[in-house]
Amino acid sequence: MDSTNERLYFRQLLSGEDFATKDPFAHQMVNFVYVIGDRSTGEAVLVDPAYDIATILDVVAGDGMNVVGTLATHYHQDHVGGAIFGQRIEGLRELLETVDVPVHVQADEAEWVTKATAVGGDHLVSHRSGDVLSVGGIEITMVHTPGHTPGSQCFLVDGRLVAGDTLFLDGCGRTDLPGSDVEQMYDSLQTLAALPGETILYPGHRYSPAPSAQMADVRQSNYVFRPRSKEQFLTMFGH
Repeated sequence: MDSTNERLYFRQLLSGEDFATKDPFAHQMVNFVYVIGDRSTGEAVLVDPAYDIATILDVVAGDGMNVVGTLATHYHQDHVGGAIFGQRIEGLRELLETVDVPVHVQADEAEWVTKATAVGGDHLVSHRSGDVLSVGGIEITMVHTPGHTPGSQCFLVDGRLVAGDTLFLDGCGRTDLPGSDVEQMYDSLQTLAALPGETILYPGHRYSPAPSAQMADVRQSNYVFRPRSKEQFLTMFGH
């Protein structure tokens, strides 16, 4: 997506390809990490840094940007670090050992993030839906989208939606995990479906050939938008 905002710095990095290239688990999980910043001030924030913190920081530094914070879409270890499936994933804890920056989380997710990563509450900044984080002159709006986890959140910036595991180009986040809620997921998907059609969706994983797509196209092609009511959605996705 071409931006009319020349100050916006926006990068989408793929695990196993752009970083953690020798990590088989990172290849398997195909996580996206995002970097959002202001070119004029050199300030940037990371979204869901995991697997290979050193390389992610090197990429940002190589672009002349300085990490001043990080944002978490949700607490799962492949997004924020911790132990999962017998794997130990680098994440927020390792990031904070290198740079002392705030970690912006949705208020309902703070306790879960601490449990997953052992990052203390003194590093966490809790937010509510609609809060705006300014990175230099770039504004990032936080949208609470519970369903996959209680405090899942998406980020809107300059016509882009960084959606974490709430919405993929095909499908949505699982609702059969601890803290998941299928009814909340339906409501959250309706919130995202109401965004302007030209909004570009940037998901938390590359589960589709394309790395991003316009919301108008996603609404047409993604099966999660086929149910015409919550009842139909629950019949389709209920557990």
